[in-house]
Amino acid sequence: MRAVVHDVYGPPDVMRVEEVERPVPGKGEVLVRVHAAAVDQGVWHLLEGRPYAIRAAGFGLRAPKDRVRGMDLAGRVEAVGPGAGRFRPGDEVYGAGNGSFAEYACAKEDQLALKPRNLDFEAAAAVPVSACTALKALGGAGGVTAGQSVLVIGASGGVGSYAVQLAKAFGARVTGVCGTAKTDLVRSLGADEVIDYTREDPVDGSRRHDLVLDIAGNRPLGALRRALTPRGTLVIVGGEGGGRWIGGNDRQLRAMLLSPFVGQRLRALAAGVPHDDLKVLAELIEAGSMTPAIDRSYPLEEVPDAIRYLRDGHVRGKLVIRVETAPR
Repeated sequence: MRAVVHDVYGPPDVMRVEEVERPVPGKGEVLVRVHAAAVDQGVWHLLEGRPYAIRAAGFGLRAPKDRVRGMDLAGRVEAVGPGAGRFRPGDEVYGAGNGSFAEYACAKEDQLALKPRNLDFEAAAAVPVSACTALKALGGAGGVTAGQSVLVIGASGGVGSYAVQLAKAFGARVTGVCGTAKTDLVRSLGADEVIDYTREDPVDGSRRHDLVLDIAGNRPLGALRRALTPRGTLVIVGGEGGGRWIGGNDRQLRAMLLSPFVGQRLRALAAGVPHDDLKVLAELIEAGSMTPAIDRSYPLEEVPDAIRYLRDGHVRGKLVIRVETAPR
């Protein structure tokens, strides 16, 4: 099968398309014939092997253990491994797998769900990791309720574009933060107010919110707390910058240490792609409460170009990888 592989950590240039052996599903896994995948910041971190804590977490100290990158996927079940009884060959599914930048990928059955009926494979592939992260940030860590004021910093990105829509679906009043070129997108997602961070500081303390989601940012904790009500909640989703060893995750560690000593709740998010969350998202999508915002799509051979575009910071919503052309 064709796959995009890399044998060393480094920039997208180290990736190439190669014929590799088709994976075999293990216990509790299914083999998915991938029709589409998606790109997010996590893909870049694993490609570069930075921050270095990623390597120490089992991804390979000197070289990547897994040659094929990619997590988000949508496709058809090709085969079922031992002890996996949730799906049958031919089922159209979406979720997270290991190495989805390939024609076939294995995925744990508890990280898959039936594809939303009103999405094609490309649109469905744009959902799993980012939308599950947004759902967990709002419902789990954030505990959002109807009528609350929610500030989404990074509202035009993958996670942010879903966070805006989900917060609205939960009945919150949403303020989205983004750059000038992306304000129209955030408004179209349903944000009640949009702040252009190049013209206005969203955390200057002039307005306070019940919940602040800081997505892949680098603002200091003190600045973010200024945007919170006295009993408000801050959820830090990822982070960029910082040192080589833990990157922007140092803010998450400091938030968890500080939270017991202040009136505000400061939360760090460790998100996954559970089957139950994928089912909830499929229901919301089929009900018309949420839809993927897709910037552009790339063929499998152009995965390196997609990653470069992502890192340039121009993406509006999600980037999709077309692995195989398929009907709805």
